[in-house]
Parts: sequence; structure tokens; C-alpha cells
Amino acid sequence: MYAILHEGKSIDKSFFQLLLDNLKLDKDAVRFYGMGTKSNFFNVEHIQYKTLKDDILDTPISKVLFIIDADESFENTKEKLKKTIEELGLNEISDFYIACNQETEKGYLESIILSSLPNEQKECIENFLKCSEFKSKTHDKSILNEIYKKAYPNAPYDFSHKNFNELKQKLQNLFNN
Repeated sequence: MYAILHEGKSIDKSFFQLLLDNLKLDKDAVRFYGMGTKSNFFNVEHIQYKTLKDDILDTPISKVLFIIDADESFENTKEKLKKTIEELGLNEISDFYIACNQETEKGYLESIILSSLPNEQKECIENFLKCSEFKSKTHDKSILNEIYKKAYPNAPYDFSHKNFNELKQKLQNLFNN
């Protein structure tokens, strides 16, 4: 059994389940822990960490993958997450992936999705988001996800795109003993 801790709730979980299916990995062998906001990842007292630790003892979960958005600072996120994993005593069984635009090292999971589109389609979505003047990042992320799903229903994600390679590798490593 494996664990994936992710931001958000159902949107991120659905995305990871699709990616696991695409990689032909058993999504039923994974327990998902929706951490909600990014700050919850850095709170070692968060209820999901207690649940995870109990599950490690009871299930047992053999590996844990933390997936978190970089937002504005990849390096800051990386250092804080490493410290949290160490404080939780999970170094030996954990790995992490920080979701962001690979060129800027800023952004979130939806940045990778957007980066996998051809330039013309990417510009169309970016222009819509600019002119819509959405203020909330969370709202912006969910809107980006919905636009993507509605605009490209027959090919929801291009998992063959190179910008997914690191995430795919981390997921495959989760299943390797």
C-alpha cells in the first residue's frame, strides 16, 4: 500500500488517479490524503498526518509521496517540506514532487497542465484568464482545470508531454520496492 499526500481535495485526487491509470499503476493500492491548503503540509500536527501515521502502522503503507505546489517559491517550498518530512520521521519512506512551471519554478499543478498544451491553445486559455480578472488563485486554478476539461474533453491531458516526465517517474518509483 502507498500514500499520496496532495493539496486540494477531489480535483487533484482525480488528476492523480487518471495519471496512475495512464501509467497502468494500481490506483487501488494508493491511499490519498487531501491536505487542503499548502500551509497544512507544514503543520506536523495536522490531522491527516496522524491518520497517515496510523495507516503506516495498520496497513502498512510502505511508501509516501508528497505532491505540493511551488506557488511563488520552489526553493522555499522544498526546504519547508524537507523539514516537515524529517520532523514526521518519514525520511526513509518518503519522496516529494513540487508542481510548477519548469521554466519559472513557480506555479502549481495546473501550470504543468497548461504547459503541456500547444502554444495556440495555451494562449487562448491564458488570455481568457487575464481578461476574466479572477482574483483568487484557488478559484483561478479550478477555473483553469474546468476550461481545460471542457475545451479538450476527448484528450483531457497529454501525459506524453515531457513536462509530466518527472511526476510520472515519481509515481512509478512509488510502486517500485
